[in-house]
Parts: sequence; C-alpha cells; structure tokens
Amino acid sequence: MLTRPGVGALDMLAHARACLQEAALAERPADRYATAHLAALRTAAAVLAARADREPAGRRRSRNAWVLLARVAPELEEWAAFFSAGAGKRAAAEAGAASAVTTREADDLLREAETFLGVATRVLGVPHHPPLPGAAAPLRAG
Repeated sequence: MLTRPGVGALDMLAHARACLQEAALAERPADRYATAHLAALRTAAAVLAARADREPAGRRRSRNAWVLLARVAPELEEWAAFFSAGAGKRAAAEAGAASAVTTREADDLLREAETFLGVATRVLGVPHHPPLPGAAAPLRAG
C-alpha cells in the first residue's frame, strides 16, 4: 500500500519543478547544467523525505544524497549513479567555469532531470506535473 508523501516531500517536488523551469530559461550552459542538476537533487531529496522513516537510524551515516537515494529507493539506483557522476561538473559550473559543460551536455542533463522528476513522482505515487509547454530548453547547436 502506498502512503502519500508528506508536505516536505511535496514541497521538494515543487522546488524541483521550479528549478527545471529556471534551467530551461538559463542562457549560459553552465547555469542550465547546474540548475538542472539542482532540480535532480531536489527530486532526490523528495524521495528521501518520503522514505526517511524506512531507513534504520544506524544506517544513516552517509550525507551524500545519491548514496542515500540508492539505499532507500533501489529502483532509482541507476538515476542516483547518473546524477552522482555529474556532481563534479555541477561544482565546476557553479564555480563559474564557463567551459565546464557544453551546450549539449546542459540540454541533455535538463532532459534527464525532467525524466527523473517524472519517474520519482510515479515512485512516490503522486501526480506528475510536467513543466509548462514551451518551458523546456530547445535543442541548441553546440
């Protein structure tokens, strides 16, 4: 039986949607990449908030959201590995390294973060509200 996620998880999903919309509007690839990655992180936080009570207290040693996500939601383990692998690029992009990511990498990550949000909402059993039409980043040359 699915239990409805609490307010904290639903708030994190709303924040993730807002980040996706912000990322879609970002002109610089580094900003788009970093904000899309943040959206994925907020999506992971929503799942963690919804499933936090399932994790035994003694096992909560890691503070890495991607490690925790793989542990509490094994069905999202591949997503956790994917976004964990991009954390270094996100850090470089946030630090202002304009060459940290290409336009294509930023656009690809935005699409993956949108897909991850949809998957996570299904895992949590809540309706998925995709970003508004036209808010998704168009394919860019680069």
